[in-house]
Order: sequence, then structure tokens, then C-alpha cells
Amino acid sequence: MELNFEELLGKVTDFIKSEAKTETVVGEQFELGEFKCVPVIKVGMGFGSGGGEGSQPKTGQGQGGGAAAGVGIEPIGFLVSKGDEISFLAAGNTNGLAAAFEKVPDLIEKLTKNRREEKEPEMS
Repeated sequence: MELNFEELLGKVTDFIKSEAKTETVVGEQFELGEFKCVPVIKVGMGFGSGGGEGSQPKTGQGQGGGAAAGVGIEPIGFLVSKGDEISFLAAGNTNGLAAAFEKVPDLIEKLTKNRREEKEPEMS
């Protein structure tokens, strides 16, 4: 049994490239009024491998090998932009992505308020 680690690593890397995207984990960029929101993720990975062979006079020869890979993908927040201003809205460690979505109603409220103020005629 011969294990080609370069080929295996290539296949794992191709899989990560195709799957470790914000679109796959939390969705695509979206617009909320004048705000553009881009999801941000953190990707961590690790690889390990080992192999060996040996021989015993009575039992013959033996060989073995193995490989493993692990990937962790975590949504961490959003890049939010309005005009030339860009800020990062963290998802938070305790509530995860829910913390970011909890702030979306505040953004909608501010946007609605600004639109109302623009449409109302100025009173002197």
C-alpha cells in the first residue's frame, strides 16, 4: 500500500477552496438600504500524517500509513459600509452570529429615521 501524501494534500486543499467560503457558511454580501454588509469568516486547518513498515522473521513484512485533516469554519462578523465609511460588526463570542443579526433591526430603524427626516420639509 503506497500513500501519495502530495496527491492527498492537493485533494484536501481543493475541497477547502471550494467549501470554506462565506457564501457557503453564512451567505453572500447583501444590501440594507444604504448599507452594504459583507460576512466575514475565520478558517483554521490542520494536517497530520504518518507511516511505517517493518518485518518479522516469522510473520513476514508489514506496512501502514494514515493521514488526517481537520477544518474549522466560524462566522465572526460583518464588514459594513456606507459611502466611504467602513466598520466591522463583530458577531461576538457568546452569541455567535446571532449577535450580528440582533443589531440589524437597529440599522433598519436608523435608516428609516434618516429617510423620514429627508422627506419631511424643514420647519422654520
